[in-house]
Amino acid sequence: MTQKFDSFVVFAEMRTGSNFLEANLNAFNGIACHGEAFNPFFMGYPKSEPILGVDQAARDADPQVLLDAIRRQGDALGGFRYFHDHDPRVFDTIVNDPRCAKIVLTRNPVDSYVSWKIAQATGQWKLTDVKAQKLAQAVFDADEFAAHLDALQAFQITLLNRLQTSGQTAFYLAYEDLQSVEVMNGLARYLGVDEALDALDKNLKKQNPSPISAKVSNYDEMQQALSRLDRFDLTRTPNFEPRRGPSVPSYVAAATSGLVYLPIKSGPQAQVLAWLAELDGVPQEALRDKMTQKEMRQWKRKNPGHRGFTVLRHPVARAHHAFCRYILATGPGSYAQLRRTLVRRYKLPLPEGGPGAEYDRDAHRTAFAAFLRFLKGNLAGQTAIRVDAAWCSQVQAVAGFGAFCLPDRIIREADMAAELADLAAGAGHATAPAIPAVPEPGPFALAEIYDEEIEKLAAEAYQKDYMTFGFSRWR
Repeated sequence: MTQKFDSFVVFAEMRTGSNFLEANLNAFNGIACHGEAFNPFFMGYPKSEPILGVDQAARDADPQVLLDAIRRQGDALGGFRYFHDHDPRVFDTIVNDPRCAKIVLTRNPVDSYVSWKIAQATGQWKLTDVKAQKLAQAVFDADEFAAHLDALQAFQITLLNRLQTSGQTAFYLAYEDLQSVEVMNGLARYLGVDEALDALDKNLKKQNPSPISAKVSNYDEMQQALSRLDRFDLTRTPNFEPRRGPSVPSYVAAATSGLVYLPIKSGPQAQVLAWLAELDGVPQEALRDKMTQKEMRQWKRKNPGHRGFTVLRHPVARAHHAFCRYILATGPGSYAQLRRTLVRRYKLPLPEGGPGAEYDRDAHRTAFAAFLRFLKGNLAGQTAIRVDAAWCSQVQAVAGFGAFCLPDRIIREADMAAELADLAAGAGHATAPAIPAVPEPGPFALAEIYDEEIEKLAAEAYQKDYMTFGFSRWR
């Protein structure tokens, strides 16, 4: 075995065939793939043991410890699988290391999305015997697929650019290549392993061999949604904390007025959407949303004098909204898996099953303060958890808009009444509706738990927002 590399990484995503690829890599005596070694929710595989003597606590405290262990593995060339939402702290290290071989595995994103939806429905993520197969149809969700596609494309663009600028290349595999023993043997040679396989691993079986039309219950709706995608209109986004795309499908245009709202997640979307609808005297369903970049450009050309705007929320109020909506809650739309990880790994004192009768105001303040401490590390890239759009800095959200178009006006939530009325006047309205009141999520309002410590923790977590937008105390 010639030592071309010290280690390797398989850049892949869920439902791209990475389990099958790993099984075949591990069939070579000189190769050892350690699964999703940097998955923030587990190590290697669900319910797995430590990898090369490194447990999850040690990995989360310092991922370099596990990277070094994999590199130093003497009996075989060590590697792992890395998905776009794995620990971001290791990405720069592995991409910058020319002694780490890069394997890039891709699959048609519609196929991977449908496969993922079926696996979610059945709970079956691997199949070793057709007798155990569980059958279900996927329900195609256009918004969910758009988010899925954006995440995949943004990561692939970043990865490609980083390899180009560092003068490296990768071994590229498509999902269909995984059925070729010749390709697997070629991959081994690329890694510097001289042995060859006679046949592929037969333990894992393809779970959903039917045509995609038979696997999706709303197939006609899926075709219509996909026909609106402009597959060539890809936008390179800056690689910040983390990079944020323009998220054009989330923009909402007024029904007849030349106004378009660029929302920031965990902001006052409900109030703004209700105001936009009332401004033109229409139901909210009449607002124009889910536009592609091409459709957004067409809308702009048809509405000369148009104005785009976004609304900032004070960081402590936005963090509280995100905490109550996505972390404290356990219902639909909440981040259940992330919630469990925050309790287990980051010791957030969250009530099991959601807040109940024993969850009082003091418990809520303690839990929210712990979440703010987690955010400080998370936004600084010091945790294994992704920086979610629900709590990313608003500086990066606004910078992401700039990949397509910046808003004409950035409004603070406290100033919405006056500034939205001014926008309405510019759009030809003599009067503007009042801003509707919307209840806060969660069992307790922020005002009930806010104090100097909460403000200090928020300011430490969101230093960029406080500095850039001039936020002072919440109250």
